[in-house]
Amino acid sequence: MYDTVESTEPELIAPAVSDRARWLALVVLCGGMLLIVIDATVVNVALPAIQRDLGFSSSGLAWVVNAYLIAFGGLLLLAGRLGDLVSRRGVFITGLVVFTAASLACGLAQGPAALIAARFVQGVGGAMTSSVILGMIVTLFPEPREQAKAIGVYSFVASAGGSAGLLAGGLLTQALNWHWIFFINLPVGVATLVLSLRVLDRDKGLGFGAGTDVLGAVLITAALMLGVYTIVDPAAAQGWTAPRTLELAAVTLVLLTAFVVREATARSPLVPLRIFRSRNVTGANAVQALAVSGMFGMFFLGVLYLQRVLGYDALRTGLAFLPTTVVMATVSLRFAERLITAFSVRATLLSGLTLAAVGLVLFARAPVDGAYLIDVLPAVVLIGTGVGIAFPALAALAMSDATPSDAGLASGLINTTTQVGAAVGLAVLATLSAAHGRTLAGHGASAVAAAAGGYRLGFMVAAGLVTVAVLIAVTVPHRTARPSSD
Repeated sequence: MYDTVESTEPELIAPAVSDRARWLALVVLCGGMLLIVIDATVVNVALPAIQRDLGFSSSGLAWVVNAYLIAFGGLLLLAGRLGDLVSRRGVFITGLVVFTAASLACGLAQGPAALIAARFVQGVGGAMTSSVILGMIVTLFPEPREQAKAIGVYSFVASAGGSAGLLAGGLLTQALNWHWIFFINLPVGVATLVLSLRVLDRDKGLGFGAGTDVLGAVLITAALMLGVYTIVDPAAAQGWTAPRTLELAAVTLVLLTAFVVREATARSPLVPLRIFRSRNVTGANAVQALAVSGMFGMFFLGVLYLQRVLGYDALRTGLAFLPTTVVMATVSLRFAERLITAFSVRATLLSGLTLAAVGLVLFARAPVDGAYLIDVLPAVVLIGTGVGIAFPALAALAMSDATPSDAGLASGLINTTTQVGAAVGLAVLATLSAAHGRTLAGHGASAVAAAAGGYRLGFMVAAGLVTVAVLIAVTVPHRTARPSSD
């Protein structure tokens, strides 16, 4: 129940399930999440090969990523609420079908337009699949200790899957070709779909009751899609103060304002505004946005630093980030739940974010002639440790006040914050690092030295974003997770 308001909504009707069935369901849900997360980064490594093969222009190539981000970020909130109203299992399974079919279309694409269209549809499927997972997990595991452990597994998959995608992208692109980064989704998607039909129990949503908030759905989806588009295209290409950027940003704000007004007056709102009265929910989403902005930018800039400054190829780049995945796995799966239980969500979150910020500061001193063991490995290990500690605590905080009837909404909200934060972080850090690199080159620095200088500035800004996240995390309520009585 929320701290400041009582809800009169009926709870979602979900059947009781055995302990073994719950953990099997967690494996299936995390399998779906892994499929989505890996795909979000596996494409980055293959972009040069896609450009050569399909004849993309430099500006057009960005839309291989942007088309996915716009659909994914724009639809997460709507998909999460649909899961509450209709069926989370149904939304999850439908998303898997759409995502897997779109992956086949991506792999078969023979031209830029076909690939971009398929990526947009893939983003729709990804939003449907991932938006309801966290809500299903907290419903399956209501007991604090088990919930912390389950969220630790989920958080590991959600965070470590990104670096695993870099490695997979390098392997598939070099050993086969870029088409296989999409074809590999087919057997994984089909297997996850079959297991979902067998393992996930049917659930009954709240229903649409007095009516469906169609206007609210249209307003928030349009606002999110336009906002993400503004960030990834005109802001990144023309600058944050360019007329086109400001015009679209103004339209986005108008749509968001209209959405808030609509939700405050609608009989059956898409997003009940009471959810934001919880300091945990509001604080967790603010921290998530800032932390993800720094982390996503770090992976993007880290790949560029390794490839353009140190001369790594795609496979070696993926291997360079492998320690991040290993550390995340160890920390989030074995220690995060214990830390949350022994101390508190807030203390665990603060410790993890601080370690991640320190790792980013270390990355910011990476020189032109950097050595992996000295200049890269300590940074990625610290960042992996910090993320492995912080993200399970952050997910637990974001869902801690959600009622069963609003779990899908809270899950969709934190996922939306993640995607918008990633888009903002990528645009801001890429723009700042590129501009600083051009300035250094104009003052006589070599191309490699100028690029390295730009990346160093980006890493410092990323560290600053995570530091602000630490300051916000201090304000959330102190809550100790009590162990179960068994």
